[in-house]
Amino acid sequence: MTSKSLRKTIQQMNQMAPQRAQVMAADCPSRAVLGHITSRWGVLVLVMLLERTHRFSELRRAIGGVSEKMLAQTLDALAHDGLVLRVAHQVVPPHVEYSLTPLGREAAERLEVLVDWIEDNFPLILDAQQAHTQQAA
Repeated sequence: MTSKSLRKTIQQMNQMAPQRAQVMAADCPSRAVLGHITSRWGVLVLVMLLERTHRFSELRRAIGGVSEKMLAQTLDALAHDGLVLRVAHQVVPPHVEYSLTPLGREAAERLEVLVDWIEDNFPLILDAQQAHTQQAA
């Protein structure tokens, strides 16, 4: 193979390879995924599912403040993005379980670090909030 044909082959392979997302670009569709993962409920759902597979009602009880509608929308978006697996068992009453896909597990593990950091540093965050409020007054 000549160097010219090798370069052409490499160019063709690069054109066929999926491009990395450019989340900073205004029109990049990866922003929707970022929104799903980092939404108020997305973070909490993903971190909850790190423990184990959960039923809808278990997630609803464990995640304080989430409505059924928002939990259903969040789970649907995360499943659509390939992060959550929804398994419906054909029984009466209906039995649906949610678990993380390998991709979802990777994302959830990264989010868990952030959640732990927030919990560990919350007293400092509260102090900073109070100082900011006092300066603004």
